[in-house]
Amino acid sequence: MSHATGASATVPPSDASTRLGIALMVATTFVFSVQDAMTRHLAAEYNILMVVMIRYWFFALFVLTLAARAPGGLRAAARTPQPRLQILRGVLLAAEISVMAASFVVLGLVETHAVFTAYPLIVAALSGPVLGETVGWRRWLAIGAGFVGILVVLRPGSGMMQPAALIPLCAATMFAGYGLLTRYVARRDSAATSFFWTGVAGAVAMTCVGVWNWQPVARADWFWLVGLCLCGALGHWLLIRCYAVAEASAVQPFAYLQLVFASALGITIFGETLRWNVVLGALIVVAAGLFTLWRARQRRAAPG
Repeated sequence: MSHATGASATVPPSDASTRLGIALMVATTFVFSVQDAMTRHLAAEYNILMVVMIRYWFFALFVLTLAARAPGGLRAAARTPQPRLQILRGVLLAAEISVMAASFVVLGLVETHAVFTAYPLIVAALSGPVLGETVGWRRWLAIGAGFVGILVVLRPGSGMMQPAALIPLCAATMFAGYGLLTRYVARRDSAATSFFWTGVAGAVAMTCVGVWNWQPVARADWFWLVGLCLCGALGHWLLIRCYAVAEASAVQPFAYLQLVFASALGITIFGETLRWNVVLGALIVVAAGLFTLWRARQRRAAPG
């Protein structure tokens, strides 16, 4: 799975560019949701590490192509004073994608995404100790409310509350760690450099573990593998364009549409069910996440 995250725009925003950015974010979330559906299908038929490895091969090729065409070429894109942190970021994201793929198979798209939407709250909770940012009491209340929403989704004491239910929460925590590391390395590296290391480090890591789990792929499933790779490249291209024309704070709330699109695909294609507690819990988590985004934007806009 890929997720709608990125750096702030570097161009002055306007109403037209913001509208374009929102449209691009909506398109991004839809493409990534289709990618998740393909991942769910393939991960149920083949070894998850192999599927993620093939996806990363294509992703790395996409990243290398963009870097080669940029000013300075590959050498400029790869140059970083913090290679260990960049490698850690790439490996952590690859591991998170593998965990999400496992969750799609075990829990389905609906419940996986309902829990995974908590990752912005985890980022907010950890931004203090990791990045030294100030998290006010209002955001702490929102974080607490969000985790209440997760409990509503999981319904402790019901059949859903089992060890498998912790898989998407683990993925959300890993993705939050990746997001925090991305913000940390951005203090010294460009977005292009971080994007380069995300693809290359992830591809190397997945090859090291995935090549030992190779399985013959049915001819019909190569169509889905190619589609998976193309969706990944298209989704990242749309995301890059989105953050190039609009401020991240303006478009980030629309990233939650991935929950809607992925749930719709899970219900219509895979016959998943939408239980009342999942809807209610997801609404609580999303509302808490939107509030933390709004508070962060208010703090940045405050004078002094």
